[in-house]
Amino acid sequence: MAYDVIVVGAGISGASTAYHLKRQGAGSVLLLERGEPASGGTGKSAAIIRQHYSTPLLVRLARDSIGMLRRMPEELGRDGGLVQAGYCFLVSAEMVDGARRNVAMQRQLGVRTEWGEPGDFGHVLPEVNRDGVAAVIHEPDGGYADPVRATEAYVEGFRREGGEFRPRTAVRRLLRQADAIVGVELDDGPVAAGTVVNAAGPWAKPLAESGGLDLPLRAVREQDTVWEAAPSRPVPPVSISNGVDAIYFRPLGGQRFVVGRGFPKEYFDVDPYNYKLTADDDFVIEIQRRIEHRFPALAGMRLIDSYAALYDVTPDWYPIVGPRKGLKGYADFCGGSGHGFKIGPALGRELADWLLTGRVAEDFAQLSHDRIAAGRLFVQSFGGNRG
Repeated sequence: MAYDVIVVGAGISGASTAYHLKRQGAGSVLLLERGEPASGGTGKSAAIIRQHYSTPLLVRLARDSIGMLRRMPEELGRDGGLVQAGYCFLVSAEMVDGARRNVAMQRQLGVRTEWGEPGDFGHVLPEVNRDGVAAVIHEPDGGYADPVRATEAYVEGFRREGGEFRPRTAVRRLLRQADAIVGVELDDGPVAAGTVVNAAGPWAKPLAESGGLDLPLRAVREQDTVWEAAPSRPVPPVSISNGVDAIYFRPLGGQRFVVGRGFPKEYFDVDPYNYKLTADDDFVIEIQRRIEHRFPALAGMRLIDSYAALYDVTPDWYPIVGPRKGLKGYADFCGGSGHGFKIGPALGRELADWLLTGRVAEDFAQLSHDRIAAGRLFVQSFGGNRG
C-alpha cells in the first residue's frame, strides 16, 4: 500500500505533525515509531513551558503551543498534563541588558511577563539565596506539562481521525529516486509515500543519510536528576531557568522535582544507538551543590533517580523544519536542541499546513534546511538559557 504521507518518529514532533495532517484533511497518513510514543527524547524531557525567548518566531511558537496544550481536553478528549504554575528566570548581572530587550519584545507580542527583584516573587521562590541574582523574570502563564501524556494524546487523536500508527516498527532507510524521496524501507519491505517527514529526533541524521541527504545534526547526551525534599521544606512551585547557576528546575508535585544543567555547559556528542543511560556521579554531586546553594531550605534533599537522554542539536540551535528546495517528497522535522517539546505542538501544526497547502508564514519558512546551505543561520541569544 502507498501512503500520501509517512511520518517517522512518534515523539511530540511527529505525533503533532501526524495529527494535524489528518485534522487538516490529509489522505492516508502512516505514523511509524521504533519504540512507543514518546519513548525517545520526548519522554525524558523536563517539559518546562515558557515563552522566554529572544526571537519573535520562537516566542510565537511557544505561545501558540501553550494554547494548544491548554485546549487538549476539549479538542483531543484528554489533557497533556499542563500545569500553569508559572515560570521564573533568574538573571545574572551580565544578562540584564539582553534580558530586558527580550522582555520588551515578548510584551509586544502579548506575553504576560514581570520583571523584578528576587524578593518581589517570594510566593513562587521561597527562601531563594539572592547572591548573584540581579533580577527575576516571572511568567505567570508558564509552568510544565507531561511529555508522555501530551504525545499520547496526539497519537490517539491521530488514530481517531483515521490515521494509521505502527509502534515498534523501525525504519531502515529512505527510498530515493533521483531528486525525490518516494518512501521508506521497513523490515518487511518497502512502503511508498508521496511525502516522508523525518521526525526521528537524534536518529534523524542517519535516516537522512540513508537517502543521500546531508543533515547537520548532533546527538548530545543530556543528564537529569530527580530529588525529594523533606516534608517540611518549601519547594518552589514554579519551573525555573537559573541563569546564575546554569541549572533548571521543574516541580513534579508534592516534594519532588527535576534538576538539570542549563546553558552554558559542555555538550558531548554520542552515538544515538549506544550511549550511557544513567547520569554521571560527579554530575549528580554538582547538581546537588548548585541547587542547595540557591535554595538552602532544600539542603539534605534525597536523590530519587538520575538518567541521561539525547538532544538533537543543529548548528544554530534552532530546529530544522520543512521541505527542501530541489527535493520532492521529503520534509525535515528535527533539532529540538533542548526546547523542542515546548514548541513542538505549534511546529507540527504549521508544518502540516505547509505540506498540505504549500503556504507558509515567512518567519516559519526560515526554519527549513535551506537556511543551512545558504548560510542564513539564526543569531542565537537565549539570555543564558536553552533548557
